[in-house]
Amino acid sequence: MKPEALAAHLEEMVTRSHRLQGLLKDREVRFLALAAATMPPALGEVLEIGSFRGLSTTILAHSVRLAGGRRVVAVDPLTLPASTDYRPADAGELPAQFRRTLEENGVADDVEFHRMRSGELARNWHRPLRLLWIDGDHSGDGARADVADFARFVQPGGVIALHDVLHGFDGPVRAFCVGVLAAPWCGPAGVCGSIGWAQRVEESAAPRYAAQRQRLKRRLERLIPYTHGAEPKLLGKLRYKLQRARVPHGDLDPQVWLELTEANLPVVA
Repeated sequence: MKPEALAAHLEEMVTRSHRLQGLLKDREVRFLALAAATMPPALGEVLEIGSFRGLSTTILAHSVRLAGGRRVVAVDPLTLPASTDYRPADAGELPAQFRRTLEENGVADDVEFHRMRSGELARNWHRPLRLLWIDGDHSGDGARADVADFARFVQPGGVIALHDVLHGFDGPVRAFCVGVLAAPWCGPAGVCGSIGWAQRVEESAAPRYAAQRQRLKRRLERLIPYTHGAEPKLLGKLRYKLQRARVPHGDLDPQVWLELTEANLPVVA
């Protein structure tokens, strides 16, 4: 894909996201679009855990289409209240709102949706993954289970990403540190906005990234004492923000991303 076409797509997805309801920052939208548009479909599926109102589902579906892929697989029970969204909402309207978002954005036929909890889907999941996007249960047990259940299906060269590793919830940052950054297959890794991401590599290639991922892991682990399931308060909040500022989490340059990830893609004969 030409750099100009990729750049145009990322900005188109940001513009589209502004018309949708959701909690993704612009840099996070760009990241999701970049990852979904550049991971080769031959590696496996794109799986989204946590769809809610359909913002990230829409971004992923358009980006998968650009990459020549067929679909996004998404799973969410579509129930309320949700700990990650404090705005008032009608629980009965959520499924219809999700479906309407997909239809109005022209991706309804590009999404294989499972209305259930991710643990239920995991019982019969066997498909390889090229991109695993986790934005579901933010509790310690929930986030840890999503990583344990599905990260093993991410193929070498594929990417796993967790939302809200910098938003005060204890689940995502713990699961990212323990289940991803400490894994023997973890290659290049980083944080974009509040998305923690890492590429799975062959274990023989992982040592070359060890120093970088261990440095990132140490910085993220300093946040954990101040996480209690939501944003810390008062003095804890100040300390949390100080430690969070020490975690690099700016925009990800598409060219840097391509250089990092393409180096670890499997060679196709």
